[in-house]
Amino acid sequence: MDFSFNEEQEELRSIARAFLEERADSEWVRKAMETDLGFDPGLWESIGSELGWTAVHIPEDYGGLGLGHVELGSLMEIMGSQLLCSPFLSSVCLGANALLTAGSEAQKKEYLPQIAEGHLRTALAYSGESGLHGVDSITAVLRIEGDELVLDGSHGFVVDGHTADGLIVAARAPGSVGADGVSLVWVPGESAGLTRESRPTLDQTRRLAQVHLDAVRLPKSALLGEAGAAAAPLAGALACAATALACEQVGGAQRCLDMAVAYSLERVQFGRPIGSFQSIKHKCADMMIAIECARSAAYYAACECDEQTSEMTLNASLAKASASDTYFQCASESLQIHGGVGFTWEYDVHLHFKRAKATETLLGDPAWHREKVAQFIGL
Repeated sequence: MDFSFNEEQEELRSIARAFLEERADSEWVRKAMETDLGFDPGLWESIGSELGWTAVHIPEDYGGLGLGHVELGSLMEIMGSQLLCSPFLSSVCLGANALLTAGSEAQKKEYLPQIAEGHLRTALAYSGESGLHGVDSITAVLRIEGDELVLDGSHGFVVDGHTADGLIVAARAPGSVGADGVSLVWVPGESAGLTRESRPTLDQTRRLAQVHLDAVRLPKSALLGEAGAAAAPLAGALACAATALACEQVGGAQRCLDMAVAYSLERVQFGRPIGSFQSIKHKCADMMIAIECARSAAYYAACECDEQTSEMTLNASLAKASASDTYFQCASESLQIHGGVGFTWEYDVHLHFKRAKATETLLGDPAWHREKVAQFIGL
């Protein structure tokens, strides 16, 4: 599938690329990933308030630009190319999507305009301490006591969970299993009984947190949608977030190829650039083919998210599996082409290798998504 962008989408991509190349270069990434927050608040303010990227796919009724998941994916692709350190995935792709699919009209009008402006950072806590994907991994428990909600349990590997202003927490009714009894709850970051700690990760450009809930008491109004009915909305939100992440992986894979080609034309061995050797040409050609296949899958899935079709989750799984494999393949091959210098701190290849491996499992690894595809088609 040859996916072509329209004029407005190309302009958005051009502006995003120019902005990030100027404001978020390799030196900036290294500084941002060493901070306690894991991102630059000043750049985040520019992304939200000035450029409006945090509003890109949020409907106009809730303070957004009312564009779509293709535009969201375009931004994610360019962010992935630059290894941008920001809470964009957690707030815009995960948090906003969860509110759009599960929140009441009042909740959408309260929280989405703040997310669109970049003033409210959110995180989605949905996996148990194991970090496995899917509703089966939810171990946190929600009890309803009169007019109050009581949350207990833990969530692991929560993207940007340590800095979020508010968390959307998945929990289940006592004794429930699978998709039954799953609810989503809005938990303010300052709630009593809520503790969060950043975890050491392979990918230093994206932070993950451990979230603990110890008898966190909230009003019933904190419940997103109906109690016990959040499994389907959560699955839809995660599918669209996985699609956006696939676009980010495509951007990272493309950068790995670009770096490999540039280095192969500079590095001279046996009196000629190594890029002239057939084996290097074959590696780069294989990378390009894989990237184009993954890009087509990712943007087709983004179109499905815009249309909210019955095959949206199927195509999201296809996109995430393909993009995960492609990014790791390209990062690995780029390292091989660079040789020993690819592992040195000064080069960006090792940063892409780490992110490729980390995002391979984030929001479901390729094996999990292929199993979902097999189930969907009846295998």
